[in-house]
Amino acid sequence: MIAVDTNVLIYAHRAEMELHGTAKEQLVTLAEGDEPWVVPVFCITEFLRVVTHTRVFNPPSTASEALDFLDGLLASPSCTVANPETAFMNRLDAVVRESRARGNLIFDAQVAALCREHGIPTILTNDRDFERFKPLRAVYLESTANTRGPSP
Repeated sequence: MIAVDTNVLIYAHRAEMELHGTAKEQLVTLAEGDEPWVVPVFCITEFLRVVTHTRVFNPPSTASEALDFLDGLLASPSCTVANPETAFMNRLDAVVRESRARGNLIFDAQVAALCREHGIPTILTNDRDFERFKPLRAVYLESTANTRGPSP
């Protein structure tokens, strides 16, 4: 099982993004496949915040466009939304302390804690910060492109 990070959602949604084609292709592969995959609820709300933000995109996506994009993804029978459960705070505590996360890294720590809580071993991302959240394994979107490997 693999989780999909916010940046992959953004790249797939926004055609002007450099990795748009690769991100869209990866999401289509997941959505049409039989293997279960997950979108963490925190990534859903962050996606909505970013793509509708006037200081990030000009023009930003409308809320309807962004929600329609998510609805299409979540309609995949192999996709679920990962939500925090009873043990989430214990997992978050452990992940934050183990990784020494602080500031903006707390957002990634909560995604890593959610993955740990649900037994999700891998996250599709382009955020190298996930390398600090062991045992979660980061698979980089850019490394799935045929034309180039991971950035240094």
